[in-house]
Amino acid sequence: MFNPRIRTKSLVIVCRALATMLESGIPIGKAFELAGRKSADPRCSKAMLEIATELRRGLDVTEAMRQQGHAFPEAMIDLVGVGEQTGALPDILKSLAGHFDNSIRLRRAFYSAIAWPAFQLVAAILVVGLLLYILGWIAEARGGKPIDIIGLGLYGSDGAMTWFMMTFGSMVVAYVGGAILRRSLLGQKFFDPLVLRIPVLGGCLRSFAIARFSWSFALTQQAGMSIEPSLRQSFKATTNGAFITAAPEVWARVREGESLHDALAATRLFPADYLSIVDVAETSGTVPEALDRISPELEAQARRSLEALAAALAWLIWCLVAAFIVFLIFRIFQFYIGAINDALKQV
Repeated sequence: MFNPRIRTKSLVIVCRALATMLESGIPIGKAFELAGRKSADPRCSKAMLEIATELRRGLDVTEAMRQQGHAFPEAMIDLVGVGEQTGALPDILKSLAGHFDNSIRLRRAFYSAIAWPAFQLVAAILVVGLLLYILGWIAEARGGKPIDIIGLGLYGSDGAMTWFMMTFGSMVVAYVGGAILRRSLLGQKFFDPLVLRIPVLGGCLRSFAIARFSWSFALTQQAGMSIEPSLRQSFKATTNGAFITAAPEVWARVREGESLHDALAATRLFPADYLSIVDVAETSGTVPEALDRISPELEAQARRSLEALAAALAWLIWCLVAAFIVFLIFRIFQFYIGAINDALKQV
C-alpha cells in the first residue's frame, strides 16, 4: 500500500515531543500515543497512533516504525533502533530533531535563492509559447505564412503545445529520471561518483555527505554502537551513493587492522584537513568527541556550499534566459532582413 512520507516539519515536532516525554518518565507507548494525538499532520498522527498500538502488542519501536512503510526516513528508523538498544533514545531523538530542523532551513534558503531566476525561466518559456500562438493566429487570419521564430517549424496553437511539451516535459523527465537513477544500485555505484566531480555541485554534495557522516558516527559511537554497524549507518546517513558503496571497503580495512584514518583516506572521498582531524583524534581515542565538536563547522561549510550552488544555478538560469532572448531577437531580425530583401528584389 502507498504510504506518503511524513513532512520533515512534522518529524521535528514529533522528535522533540517524544524526547521531552521520555525524559519525563512517560512510558514509550503512551508517549507515541500523546504525540500522535497532538500532531496537526494527519499522516503523522495516524502513524504515531498505529505505532503506539503495535508497542502495546509487544513490538519494539524500530519494527513498529518499519511497518509504516516509507512514512519515516530509513536513517531515522536505524538511529531510533540504536537509541532503543543503548538506552539513549531521548538524546538521539533530540539530535534527529536538530538534524531535520537544519535540513528545513537549508532547503528554504536554497529555494529562496533560485526562486526568482526559475520564475524568469518559466516566464520566458510561457512568453515564447504565447508568441508562437499569436503569430500563428495572425498568419491564419491574414492567410499568409507564419513566422518560424525558433526555427523548429512551430507556430499556432499546436506549435505552442509542442513547445510546452518540449520544454516543461524535458524538465519533468530529467527530474524523474535523475531521482530514479539516484535511488537505484546503478545510480549509487556510477552516477553519484560522477556527480561529485562536477564543479560547485560536487563540492556541495560532498560537504553535506561528510557533515552527515560525522554527525551520525559521533551519535552512534557515543550511544554505544559497535564500530561495524556504526560505520555502515554513518555512510548510509550520507544518502550519497559514492559514500554508501564505500562502506564495505572501509569496514574491511578497519577489520584487517588499518586505522580509521587510512581506511577513510583510501576512499578518496574525504578532504585532507578532515582526515588530519580524524588522525589526531584516533591517536587520543576521541574520534566521536572530535567529530561531534566539528559538526557545527561542517554544517556551516555545507551551508556555504549550498549558497554557492544556489548562486551558480541562479547565474546559469539567468544565462539561459539571456541566451534565449538573444536567440529570439536574432531570429526575428533575420526574418525581417529576409522580408526586406525579398521586397527589394521585387522593386
